Amino acid sequence: MAPIQIRLNREVEDALKAGGPVVALESTIITHGMPFPANLETAQAVESVVRENGAVPATIALIDGELRAGLDAAELEALAQSKDAVKASGRDLAAVMVRKGTAGTTVSATMRIAALAGIPIFATGGVGGVHRGAEQTFDISADLTELGQTGTTVICAGVKSILDISKTLEYLETQRVPVIAYRTEDFPAFFTRKSGLKADHRLDSAEDIAKAMALHEAMGSQTGILVANPVPEADALTDAFITGTINDAVAEADAKGIARKEVTPFLLARINELSKGESLRANIALIKNNAALAAQIAVAYSALKKGSNGNGRFEGSARFILNREEIPIRSA
Repeated sequence: MAPIQIRLNREVEDALKAGGPVVALESTIITHGMPFPANLETAQAVESVVRENGAVPATIALIDGELRAGLDAAELEALAQSKDAVKASGRDLAAVMVRKGTAGTTVSATMRIAALAGIPIFATGGVGGVHRGAEQTFDISADLTELGQTGTTVICAGVKSILDISKTLEYLETQRVPVIAYRTEDFPAFFTRKSGLKADHRLDSAEDIAKAMALHEAMGSQTGILVANPVPEADALTDAFITGTINDAVAEADAKGIARKEVTPFLLARINELSKGESLRANIALIKNNAALAAQIAVAYSALKKGSNGNGRFEGSARFILNREEIPIRSA
């Protein structure tokens, strides 16, 4: 069978060939995250933010059975108005491709396609995690296992407090995924800047995060990195407000028997209704904020790659310094 092919638009293709900064963007926010036209306006705004910060946006999707990285204006609008697009996790891609379907890609699917396309940085709103009550349901997002096996750096606003954040962080530790908080000690909880839990590490610049990416890759770690970027203070919701709203929405989902992949879309829609649109406003603000940081990291990472050996690629070796002698350690 022929190797998997990904259709790149010209802008993304040219940037990748030149070793330039590219930021992958997911598409479930377009197909399932917001109503039209807010979904289209947000997607366009996020792409603009990436460009304003010096990188090329690559919105990832599955269209008519074809893996795509980078959509033009007409394709983006068509996807935003699609009535039959499914929500595809990484496990769903092959089946949807066989039947030539169209899908918005979740975090796990976007990571997989971005990695195949050679795009190392991905901006999203929040990642999935361990759901409340997972000790009975075993409901754990595929986003976490994808982070444990795909070397994509994911910039997000933490995880939503509809999840069990403590268990999510424990699961990420088991998967060997570094969790880096940007300019804070606290792990953010999507709508709020703090979850009450500490992140593993704090880094305060895009350049330092790019260096961490390079070192993580050079050591052959083969896992992703999760960068948690708090929602801007002006757009954050209060903990008391969002906690009460989420608890009401979760109780309603339980009463209606809503489970598995239908849970998160239902909760987000219901939370938006209960918050009278405040959660949607915060959601849009944090996605733009993450896109800006991702673009800045992509610019720094691209410069680092080009400076490493002149051809935009890191050498597959590390160096061990002992008694002032540098001893190369070859990676497999």
